Amino acid sequence: MTNETTTAELLAFPTRPEDRLRRALRKLEDALHDQGVAVAGFRADLSSLSAAVVGLDSSMHDYRGRLTEASGAANQARDAARRLENRAEAMLLARK
Repeated sequence: MTNETTTAELLAFPTRPEDRLRRALRKLEDALHDQGVAVAGFRADLSSLSAAVVGLDSSMHDYRGRLTEASGAANQARDAARRLENRAEAMLLARK
């Protein structure tokens, strides 16, 4: 084992106004960059959401069409069943 000691190096705070301004501008540039990245991500998410909504709209349109077809088929089946019922009643009355 060695007896080396490590000391922390202190960073000097800028004392001149120009240095402070330069440092503040760098921080502002960093913040603006981060904001730009966040906005780009937000736009990408909005684009994904838009695509999902378009897909959902298409699916709902197809579903509506299938429901309309099913309703038509159910109405035809009901009408056919009533015709058969009326014919059966007529046949029963004819036997009497």
